[in-house]
Amino acid sequence: MASRVTDDYERMALAGIVAVCEPAFWQGQPRTSVGTFVDYFDLLLGFERYRASQYGIRHVCTLALNPKEANDGRVNQAVIEVLPRYLEKDGVVAVGEVGFDDQTATEERFFRVQIELATQHELPLLVHLPHRDKVKGVERTLAIVREMRVAPERVLIDHNTEETVPLVVESGHYIGFSIYPDTKMTEERVGTIFERYGVERMIINSAADWGRSDPLKVPRTVMHLRARGFPETAIETLVWNNPVAFFSQTGRLDPGELEQPLVIERGPWEGNTLLRGGQRW
Repeated sequence: MASRVTDDYERMALAGIVAVCEPAFWQGQPRTSVGTFVDYFDLLLGFERYRASQYGIRHVCTLALNPKEANDGRVNQAVIEVLPRYLEKDGVVAVGEVGFDDQTATEERFFRVQIELATQHELPLLVHLPHRDKVKGVERTLAIVREMRVAPERVLIDHNTEETVPLVVESGHYIGFSIYPDTKMTEERVGTIFERYGVERMIINSAADWGRSDPLKVPRTVMHLRARGFPETAIETLVWNNPVAFFSQTGRLDPGELEQPLVIERGPWEGNTLLRGGQRW
């Protein structure tokens, strides 16, 4: 959401969204120093939470060195060195996105390092599947987390498609789908997957990045599933029970608290006010 206009938070709130989990990811432009990662992590844990809260939305995040930039020797090791102090923060509910992009040996090395960090900090893993040669990427990912003895329920493997689901569904991992206007996965395709496999351990997420994307894809998918005749119990499992169960494993996300309206605290953030042009709270 750091790349979105504030109107998107208003639209999300109007659609009934009460909480978001924002993963640290590649922002489109390569970062050239560790300081840019530090500022980005601080943004996700600070002002972005405040900005979401102004619309009654709780904001948590996952932090990591993302797979694409794991290949960049200017930043990769330095990010790993600063990451542990951020993984202690209350607003961090998983280590992610980690995994593969081009499926290089360097990506695998930093994937393994971050699995170890997740274990040390008792955090689950949000895993990014590569956009190319997905089957190979899934097989490699499953082998690594199995070898490193990560509990299956502590792993959410995201960016699945029809070809990867059969490989993941028997693993015990959570299975994620990114719903986009043009790419990755659509409401119609994911509905067909749920009709075949059910919704146990399934999680959908809306796209909210720097490309053409739609942060309302979760409620739009709900509308589509209702039109297909999915029972409300299955829909609630998909868009509430499953993600809450996964991200609350840290103890940093209280399911009971999520059920209560967020008290909006008006006032400046670190001395900066959102008000402009003579506005009042």
